This record gives sequence, structure tokens and C-alpha cells, in this order.
Amino acid sequence: MTYKGYEAIVEFDSQANILHGEVINTRDVITFEGDSVEELKRAFEDSVEDYLEFCTSRNEEPERPFSGKFLVRMPPELHRHIALEARRLGKSLNSFIVDRLSGMTLGAG
Repeated sequence: MTYKGYEAIVEFDSQANILHGEVINTRDVITFEGDSVEELKRAFEDSVEDYLEFCTSRNEEPERPFSGKFLVRMPPELHRHIALEARRLGKSLNSFIVDRLSGMTLGAG
């Protein structure tokens, strides 16, 4: 499920006979639940809206899903290897890595 860029996963709790979900593309905790699919969708949207309103009330910027930046830690030799390969190709390290990752298909591994 997706709403305003926030993506959630949903699970069914057979013991409680309820659907519950959690937003997965933010470090902040946003959860919701419902007895039906329609109620679950409404609860998801309400939870995202509540989160955005809460951030506004505290004069805080809500965490936006995936800014496009991430830090990767790697062994120094690997860092050296890919930096040199990028230079050989006349690319920045960033564009070299983005090009390589863009060539991957989802689910491959």
C-alpha cells in the first residue's frame, strides 16, 4: 500500500482476527490496523496524516521516504578498486555506482 510516498506492509493476525500494517520506508514508526481492507486503507491514510500533522505541530520536518542518499561502508581495498575503475571510465564514483546499480534487476541476487 502506498499513500503520499509512504509505503506500508500488511499482515493478518489470525489470533486477533485483525489486519495490521506498518510504514516501511521511514525510520519513524507509523502503524495502523483495521477489521476490513477498506478500514485498513482508511487507517493507513489517517496514520500518515496524523504523522504529518504531528511533525507540523512540533515544527519538525517529517521524514520523507528515500532522499536518494545513503552511506555505504566497505573495505578500503574495495573502495580503492571502484574509485580507480570509475576514473578509468571518466566517471565520478557516484555516477559509476549509480550506473552499476541501475543495471541490476529487482529480485536478482
